[in-house]
Amino acid sequence: MSRPRHSSHRRRYTAVLALTTASTLLAAGFQAGTASAAPHGSGHAKIVATPRAGAAPAKLSPAQHASLLKSATAAVGDTARILDLGSKEKLIVKDVAKDADGTTHTRYERTYAGLPVLGGDLVVHTKAGRSTVSEATEATIKVPALTARVTPATAARKALTVAERADATRPEVDGAPRLVIWAAGAKPTLAWESLVEGTQDDGTPSELHVITDATSGKDVFHYEGVHTGTGTGQYSGAVPVGSTLSGSTYQLVDGDRAGHRTYDLNQGTSGTGTLFTDDNDVWGDGNQSNRQTAGVDVAFGAAATWDYYKDVFGRNGIRNDGVAAYSRAHYGNGYVNAFWSDTCFCMTYGDGSGNTHPLTALDVAAHEMSHGVTAATANLTYSGESGGLNEATSDIFAAAVEFHANLAADVPDYLVGEKIDINGNGTPLRYMDKPSKDGASRDYWDSSLGGVDVHYSSGPANHFFYLLSEGSGAKTVNGVSYDSPTYDGVPVTGIGIGNAQRIWYRALSTYMTSSTNYAGARVATLQAAADLFGAYSDTYLAVAAAWAGIHVGDRIALGVNVSPIGDQTSGVGQQVSLQTSAYTTNSGAGLTYEATGLPDGLSISDTGLISGVPTTTGTSAVTVTVTDSTGAAVSTGFDWRIANIYVNGTRVDIPDVGPAVESPITVTGRGGNASATTQVYVKIVHTYRGDLTVDLVGPNGTVYSLLNHSGGSADDVDQTFTVDASAQPVDGTWILRVRDTAAIDVGYIQQWRLTP
Repeated sequence: MSRPRHSSHRRRYTAVLALTTASTLLAAGFQAGTASAAPHGSGHAKIVATPRAGAAPAKLSPAQHASLLKSATAAVGDTARILDLGSKEKLIVKDVAKDADGTTHTRYERTYAGLPVLGGDLVVHTKAGRSTVSEATEATIKVPALTARVTPATAARKALTVAERADATRPEVDGAPRLVIWAAGAKPTLAWESLVEGTQDDGTPSELHVITDATSGKDVFHYEGVHTGTGTGQYSGAVPVGSTLSGSTYQLVDGDRAGHRTYDLNQGTSGTGTLFTDDNDVWGDGNQSNRQTAGVDVAFGAAATWDYYKDVFGRNGIRNDGVAAYSRAHYGNGYVNAFWSDTCFCMTYGDGSGNTHPLTALDVAAHEMSHGVTAATANLTYSGESGGLNEATSDIFAAAVEFHANLAADVPDYLVGEKIDINGNGTPLRYMDKPSKDGASRDYWDSSLGGVDVHYSSGPANHFFYLLSEGSGAKTVNGVSYDSPTYDGVPVTGIGIGNAQRIWYRALSTYMTSSTNYAGARVATLQAAADLFGAYSDTYLAVAAAWAGIHVGDRIALGVNVSPIGDQTSGVGQQVSLQTSAYTTNSGAGLTYEATGLPDGLSISDTGLISGVPTTTGTSAVTVTVTDSTGAAVSTGFDWRIANIYVNGTRVDIPDVGPAVESPITVTGRGGNASATTQVYVKIVHTYRGDLTVDLVGPNGTVYSLLNHSGGSADDVDQTFTVDASAQPVDGTWILRVRDTAAIDVGYIQQWRLTP
């Protein structure tokens, strides 16, 4: 949950999950329904439903869990064959979960020719002998060669350079880089993974993983591995504290929770420091000056988080293996943060500015330890949209833990970090009902979200969870006022935090993978809602409505649903293939498709495929109507423009800091001049579009600048530009000229289109 560091050029993929930071379902209608509702808070209604018992996690003993792991491991060869994996691919069982009805969910990592495949994880769901799969990547795992051209020493040096650019202090490569297959990019790549240790600029330890292309030596990806997130505590008040008597001295060792231990680092930054001890088993006094007070908050936070996951989901510890983490209080001097590390399997808390504002509140503990749960399940990659979902997951479960603990001293709410006052002005760190109130987080999804720092791109998912739990509009919950908007202004009815948390947890632990994005999270939560409450139940429809409330997907109507179709532009004489997507909630009902207003040369098939070759320029208003065999129907409309469009789809590689490359299109037989609104569509695959200049050169040599180092660290160019080319003859050779002017990132022209 930390404040992002700003970079003048390169994108930072930091997974410092700390506390401080100043195939989708488609629909066309909103289902109001006849939801069962009950009053809550200040009187607002909610959808009330009971989860299906069969979808609840089975209560497994450690021995039963071990047996499932053993059986899955013994069957990995058969599973690989069933999945039609290549002969060089092997599966490694990471975990097995089981539902009360016997359904199993086996999570696998993958290797290729003995090398770890990063981003190749998958989950196999098996029920009554039938299996389905959730995959992080659908790409075939295959690389042209297994011999690295780049030496490990070179990869290590490049990794150090990346760490220095990421503002790490005293970076050192820990051991030799390991050879891996990087499968989280556009295509699988042979790569080196280096671990660079050091210190981040706020004092947090750094474990930066750097992925270097083993053929070209380019920095492919990098992410941070340190995740930043009776007694009387400063924030928790008077609470029970698990302790153990050793001789005549009590220790903060929680025997009821696998022996979780709480240490005082005494302002140190390594090791475990000193175990908290006491002579009378009365810990802390609520004052920050008493060192035990922070220990009470820390120990209680660990206990409350353990109890939450066990009581609500039957999860036995962070990794579901019955093993306790440990906690360290009083880290560093003036350290304004807290963090979770999988390496030490521990939680660490700073004392804040001047060592007077410890970051030991309950939602901090729950947030950070929930990063451990995410790592043990979906392991959402901590960058882009999946990174935002990772961060939101910790905020979601932090709120859920607060509601489960129900402390008088820390009233449950949908605010993040409200107790620790990290901003120094009495305001929370984040707001789930309207994330933009923090001044930086996003309320809604859009296509630029993946380029936003994960602490801010988490906003839409936090907003989704609030809407799903409480609904939209003004209301008061536990004395706190909220007023949550929706993207389209359509109200959303909540289902209660109890059922919302169950849906998110099942989606995370059962269906999400490392690469899940917002659209994928929608699919995962809808599947989870179908498992728990039934497909197209009021609760299921509420999940879709909450996603629509943050601009992800559409509401689902009972009856026929058809995906909206955006306005189309096609070329005269060029083959068209547009598949409409529709389904009906009426079981067993067939669908028929009709279309009016199609451009000359196009027709729609009985499966909804619009195809043909347009013959005439112009713009048509098209309406597609889908009807099921019960008579239910729905229509969607869009405009279809037919124009003279010229395309060059030949790949042209763009050298790194090299000369400009060119891609030509030659037009003949048109005559006259081009339009004042000539359109140029450009598709360039490149990992840092701010490196690029992109120009259009007309037949008479005039140069039109389309892109000049704009877009910063975002990936790719996928954009239509409009230029006044009315001084250009249409006939002649038009050129797209592209140059890369900065080091490290590379790419290629995939396609460009000209509509003069």
